[in-house]
Amino acid sequence: MIVDDFTNDGLMSKLGTHWRVSSDKVMGGISEGSIIKTSFNGVKCLHLNGQVKLENNGGFIQAGLDLAFFQKGFDVSEYKGLRLTVAGSLHRYSIHLRTTQIKRPWQSYRAHFFPELTWGTLELPFSVFVPHRIKAAMDTSKLRRIGIVAIGRVFQPNLFISEIKFIK
Repeated sequence: MIVDDFTNDGLMSKLGTHWRVSSDKVMGGISEGSIIKTSFNGVKCLHLNGQVKLENNGGFIQAGLDLAFFQKGFDVSEYKGLRLTVAGSLHRYSIHLRTTQIKRPWQSYRAHFFPELTWGTLELPFSVFVPHRIKAAMDTSKLRRIGIVAIGRVFQPNLFISEIKFIK
């Protein structure tokens, strides 16, 4: 199931929801980030870039997508994980998944990846996602949001994403 291949106009995903950028500014940080639809090496994609800074307890920028409207859960329990096609700077990035049970903004289920400088595909089974500041196991029948995140250290994110899909 395709979440997005970034061929729609604007920042609307294939699910009908919109990509949004957020940063640590919501909690007093000073990181700067942006997302744009563009083309990299001839492939349409979403570009996440900016500057991650740690001052004021900050340290992240994020491209986020609600998977369903009105905080409803999105059932992907028949799938085994995510497949991403990415390229970018050789830094560690994260995927943060949120379910309808998560109430605090700092809670999520997290997996990390390292893109290559050229396009590559990687698979992240749900089993590699680790609970962050939450004890409950991830319920994939109640996913709510996906975030592609540059976090935790000072650097200049430069990430291109051409496809995100749930895989069986």
